[in-house]
Amino acid sequence: MSGNRSLCTTFTFVAFSSLEELQPVLFVVFLTIYLFTVGGNLLIICLIGATPSLHTPMYFFLVNVSFLELCYITSVGPQMLVHLLVETKTISVGGCAAQMYVFTILGLTECCLLAAMAYDRFVAICHPLHYTLLMGPPVCLKLAAASWTTGVVVESAQTTWLFTLPFCGTGEIQHFLCDIMPVVKLACVDTSHNEIVLFAVSALFVMSPCLLTLCSYARVLLTILGIPSAAGRRKASSTCSSHVLVVSLFYGTALFACLQPKAAHSPQTDKAAALMYTVVTPALNPVIYTLRNQDVKEAFQRLTRRSPFRQMA
Repeated sequence: MSGNRSLCTTFTFVAFSSLEELQPVLFVVFLTIYLFTVGGNLLIICLIGATPSLHTPMYFFLVNVSFLELCYITSVGPQMLVHLLVETKTISVGGCAAQMYVFTILGLTECCLLAAMAYDRFVAICHPLHYTLLMGPPVCLKLAAASWTTGVVVESAQTTWLFTLPFCGTGEIQHFLCDIMPVVKLACVDTSHNEIVLFAVSALFVMSPCLLTLCSYARVLLTILGIPSAAGRRKASSTCSSHVLVVSLFYGTALFACLQPKAAHSPQTDKAAALMYTVVTPALNPVIYTLRNQDVKEAFQRLTRRSPFRQMA
């Protein structure tokens, strides 16, 4: 490094600097989405916990995903809301690293959990007679533990390695959070080798669960098409439709964000993709799982009928 360069101790977010007049409106919009997302995911967790009929492998994984989505939006949302109200939108390098640890760990863990949920649907539809044996509580716990362990180990190593780079210059991040590629752009050394490794890790650990999910649903689709009755096909497909929508939303944005080379990145595409997977997708998941899932809707209706407020009314 040349002598006139000093290392950054703080970063400054400039994602919304060109939208000063709209920041109060954006604050209200994002606060509403944040509260809705937290409330929706908490509702799903409490609903499943309070309904014995939902104590099945599929809903065990759904509780994990709902808890993860709650943590995911909380790792980004409150800071973004504060920065929409204050003039100085800074974060320390250590705080930036902490945020990246949290949301990258949660992102990879969700990839693995969605693959585990797809495997659960594959066993339930393609091997229903062996479902209890193949998806018993010990297996579910191992799959969930493996998902969380993979996320923690892989992303902790990747983020730790990334923050060994020296950062200098203005320290301005063209983003509203400490995402990987915008932070890499602040390094004052050649990062081409780092980018190759980051791309390879993303391709391996994002694409592997994605391929497992696709293979599981390919087999599920073939099995459903082989069911002779239309009613049987509808019943089988209804158990997968909500999960397929969530998988499509998640992987659509994740693959777009993770698998672009540095040259293809721009502040606008980075921010649009990040808004999708940090704000929009966590907000839509509770809606999808409640409105398109008959079991959850029925459990919610039973719970509201037993509500003491309803009985008093």
